[in-house]
Order: sequence, then C-alpha cells, then structure tokens
Amino acid sequence: MKLIILDRDGVINHDSDDFIKSPEEWVPIPGSLEAIARLNQAGYRVVVATNQSGIARGLFNIVTLNAIHQKLHTAAHQAGADIDAIFFCPHLADDNCDCRKPKPGMLQDIAARFDVNLRGVPTVGDSLRDLQAGFVVGCVPYLVLTGKGEKTRDKGGLPPGTTIHADLAAMVDYLLRTSADVAAAA
Repeated sequence: MKLIILDRDGVINHDSDDFIKSPEEWVPIPGSLEAIARLNQAGYRVVVATNQSGIARGLFNIVTLNAIHQKLHTAAHQAGADIDAIFFCPHLADDNCDCRKPKPGMLQDIAARFDVNLRGVPTVGDSLRDLQAGFVVGCVPYLVLTGKGEKTRDKGGLPPGTTIHADLAAMVDYLLRTSADVAAAA
C-alpha cells in the first residue's frame, strides 16, 4: 500500500494565525484538492495529521471540527479526491501529550491503523514540527512554501533529505515524476 501523510492548515487549506474556527473559514489552497485526486489516481491512500489546539483553547469544539472536516471531505470528493482518514491532536503544547506534533504519536497511530511501516512514507507539512514528527518515524519530509512554509524554510534546521516545493500541487508533481522515473529505471 502506498500512503502519504499531509498536514491540513497551510498544506491543503489556507492557514490563519487566528485558527480555522468554522467551516466558513476553511478555504482550500488552489490546486491542493486536485493534487490529492492525482495522488489517489496514482494509488496513494491519503491521510491527514493535524494539530488542532483550538479545541483545548476553547475556540471551537469537536462538533465544529467535524463540520470543518466534513467540508474538507465534500470539497475533496467534488474534485475527485478521497481522504482516507483525518487524525488530529486537540491538546495544547503544555499538555505534554504524545500526539501533538512534533512528537510522533499521531503518526504512530496512523501506522497502527493502516498496519504499515512508515519508513519511506512521504509526509508533507508547512512547519518544522510537521516534518520532525514524520522524520522521527522514518517518513520522507517534504516542505511546502504555502502557509508557514516560507518562514519555516528561512528559519532553517530542516530534517535531512527535506525537499522544498511551492505548494502541494508542485510536491505531488515531483513525487509522481520521481516515482515514475524510479519505476522506469527498474
């Protein structure tokens, strides 16, 4: 099984320093949903892993988060895309949970749910903590420059082997092209 793990805010949809607190505030980045559809067509199962501390902060509740994710699923389906699962951490950084990225708990949960080893699985994020969580469990890190991506790139300290792409659509182009090149060389 081919699996890819995507962060949500700043990768699939526009991010906000004020948090995405309602379905109305969830707006896809142009080309992101079509990129997910291309991943599906290439045989990838797409999973989202997202920190959602807005719940612990009292900015929105689980019902609202579910409504936001329903809008994501509906928009993805309209673009011909399918997201297999959405994993989220509702905690604050101070809660010291294992699921909040950069800790790897959420990704370990994904590995258990899908019964896969994450070594070599692409993980896409716009922040260092997204990439660190994946790197620790053997994922291949991809940084997109949407969301917080430019600040993350400029700050440096990226995990070894991180490739940088303008957005999710460009990252998927790169991934599918390099996968085809590897298959052709075999």
